[in-house]
Amino acid sequence: MDNLIKAEWFKLKKDRSLWTLIIILLAVSLSYPLLIVFDEGAGVIKVNDFYRNTILEGNNYVIRLVPCILAGFFISSEYSIGTMKSIVASGNSRVRLYMAKLIVYCISSILISLIFPIIFTGAISVFLHFNGMPGIRYFAGTIGLTILYTIAFASMMALFATIFTDSGKAIGFMLIFFIIFDSVLNLLSSVSPVFEIIYNYSVFKLFLDIGNIDIVHGAELIKLVITPIVTFIAFGILGSILFRKKEIK
Repeated sequence: MDNLIKAEWFKLKKDRSLWTLIIILLAVSLSYPLLIVFDEGAGVIKVNDFYRNTILEGNNYVIRLVPCILAGFFISSEYSIGTMKSIVASGNSRVRLYMAKLIVYCISSILISLIFPIIFTGAISVFLHFNGMPGIRYFAGTIGLTILYTIAFASMMALFATIFTDSGKAIGFMLIFFIIFDSVLNLLSSVSPVFEIIYNYSVFKLFLDIGNIDIVHGAELIKLVITPIVTFIAFGILGSILFRKKEIK
């Protein structure tokens, strides 16, 4: 398993789509603070408010959309160019192959998802002279939840990327799915008690509460933490089963 992960990590480091996405997010993180400061001034904004209302809300889109592009190139494209057929022919267990791919893909998704909370926050803090910094416990809590919900969404994306063996189709489907599915599920929850329960316990609803970790306690906090873990395990198992039975051409 260790060798499989190393092999996937080597391929990931050579993946141009990953570095392109990282560079774009870094550019936004380092340039956007300049626009804010010049437009509103450095003295009227607190870092904590900007972190909660702008960075975390913007990162909600990063978590569920940007890794879709990487999944298309890092996972789906290996089917279309024949790389996956050669990998499967190596004799390794398909479950181990899928899990190695999923682990490395999740790590790359985490790297993407932490650019805004860490780099963006660092840049805006400098420009705002560290005025009104978020508390360390709050900041650490949002980082932890960001990681958990990132791997939950990544496990879904890996499953879809395995179903669609063409990178273009995979990326197109996933972008549309993750843009509209939460709205569809929310609409269904208003007309059906069953869908209401599903929506209330889904990552599509709960990940919006990452920024509210300081006001969530007890059972709600447990739900906020456990749901992405269960989602990751469930979709990881589903993906490995699909990959084990999939005919690879």
